[in-house]
Amino acid sequence: MTAEPATVKSHVSVAAPSPAAEEIRLRLADAWGEMGAAWGVAPAIARVHAYLMTRQAPLTEREVREALGLSHRAASLALADAEAWGLVERVAEPRRVGRRGPAGAAYQAIGDHWRWLGRVVAERKVREGDPIIDVLERTAKDVIAASVTSPEDRDLAALREWISTFLVFVRLFDRAVGLVPRLEPRELERALRLLGEVPDATVLRLVRLLDGLPDDDVLDLVEVVSKLSPTAARRATKLMSGVVRTVGG
Repeated sequence: MTAEPATVKSHVSVAAPSPAAEEIRLRLADAWGEMGAAWGVAPAIARVHAYLMTRQAPLTEREVREALGLSHRAASLALADAEAWGLVERVAEPRRVGRRGPAGAAYQAIGDHWRWLGRVVAERKVREGDPIIDVLERTAKDVIAASVTSPEDRDLAALREWISTFLVFVRLFDRAVGLVPRLEPRELERALRLLGEVPDATVLRLVRLLDGLPDDDVLDLVEVVSKLSPTAARRATKLMSGVVRTVGG
């Protein structure tokens, strides 16, 4: 994926890293690379991402290559893939002291962690979630077709039921994951920050409370609340809090 270089002021310069900081930075990049496979990201891409994040400055392909000990081809591919994943962006190369001529291309990590997280989730959904659903849907059709020709086959009947149940599970999970990149970074950050301020015991009580309510009641409440304006929602929240305290007391 090719992106138009973002604007970087030409007078910006990149300071040389200190040996102590660089040693720690490279260790983190190596560890990040090892974990990359578990996240569905190639180790080289994860290493490049971690290094650029911790450098917090635009770097050229050569600078990234030399820092991480990569070949020109490996560095170029890793940077291109990191850009495709939405982890880094291409920018104008900042001026270095003593260098003349036009600025070339450089790369910098997406500074907003919530922004690149949403992009990674969206990319993984396209690369992994959607293909899995396609495979399961084709398999479900195959099982249904086979069941028509062999209606007495109990093994086929059991397989059909399992595929149907598993497909529902995967679709629900895929939909939940798919909502993450549709949120604005600040919306996602606030939602998770607020959730982080709620004690685990409270979250578990709410989940168990929902489990005891009829589905229709929960869905009706969600539908009604979702249609409120921010002002009306604030009033409703205060009113609901008062009612709950009264009933609970």
